[in-house]
Amino acid sequence: MAGPGTPTPRPPVSGSRSGHGRPTLAVVGATGAVGAVMLRILSQRADVWGEIRLVASPRSAGRKLAVRGEEIEVVALSEEAFDGVDVAMFDVPDDIAEQWAPVAAAKGVVVIDNSGAFRMDPDVPLVVPEINPHAVRQRPRGIIANPHCTTLSMIVALGALHAEYGLRELVVSTYQAVSGAGRAGVDTLRRQLSLVAGTELGTTPGDVRRAVGDGTGPFPEPVALNVVPWAGSARADGWSSDEMQLRDETRKILGLAKLPVAVTCVRVPVVTAHALTVHARFQSEVTVAGAREIIATAPGVVLFDNPDAGEFPTPADVVGTDPTWVGRVRRALDDPTALELFVCGDNLRKGAALNTAQIAELVAAE
Repeated sequence: MAGPGTPTPRPPVSGSRSGHGRPTLAVVGATGAVGAVMLRILSQRADVWGEIRLVASPRSAGRKLAVRGEEIEVVALSEEAFDGVDVAMFDVPDDIAEQWAPVAAAKGVVVIDNSGAFRMDPDVPLVVPEINPHAVRQRPRGIIANPHCTTLSMIVALGALHAEYGLRELVVSTYQAVSGAGRAGVDTLRRQLSLVAGTELGTTPGDVRRAVGDGTGPFPEPVALNVVPWAGSARADGWSSDEMQLRDETRKILGLAKLPVAVTCVRVPVVTAHALTVHARFQSEVTVAGAREIIATAPGVVLFDNPDAGEFPTPADVVGTDPTWVGRVRRALDDPTALELFVCGDNLRKGAALNTAQIAELVAAE
């Protein structure tokens, strides 16, 4: 048997290893924020799975969670938890994925990982089913990576435009919801909002920070009644990890290794749903009518674009929905090859759980 992390060609899934006809699925990290969304999605989508096994940390073992109308008991993460499993969806921190995804893959499990541990590994495909579904079959390590939630909030619409016009440059600003930082981000915003409620703010420097004290949680500055131009951890030359991920993942998914990308990530006081402004330059001249038709007919994308009627996507509109929503479609003022877009998507659904489930379904269909 190959050891953990050993690159080994993996055959397609063929029925269920448990012998029940349909493949067995494990959800690793089932008790987390994205795990909870994943279980709802599994109950809403076509039932392609046989047994569904819920896996989490030992402290969560024994809990029972509802999936597809039945209560399933959570088992502790261990090597034995993957016995008889065909496909495992991982929603765990990077260090846990680095340790356990190769263990599962070494047992013959196809792993779809939602962490950042393997996204840029050349032997791990980075998959968005609407753009590169064929990539799931090339998985020499037995692992498939799910892109970052910010990338997924943009890439389906951008990929459709790239297929028609040929993308050559990208400038992006993000407006990222606090749930992108996990439950700690959501709890921090709610706590800060309670601290600033009824307080005289917005008149002197630092008044919001004084109101919230040291309770900035996972953010470097208060996020309540504020915007914070930073998401992720520090990288070279002043860039953040979220900014580098968006650049690198876009290049890998679209197959554009040298694509020029400039991005600034901003955290905003929104619980769920990321938004982005996108300036995209293409190889050929674009028209607004042509772009709108492409967006309106692209799978997984909704065109919501009538500013005269006050219609454009906002996080409050798209939270709890699956598609990428696109509005404010304009041709750049001084460049007939460039488009301006405003894009919005639920970072816990398509941005995490849904894309993972879609990848798993592609593997199950093999």
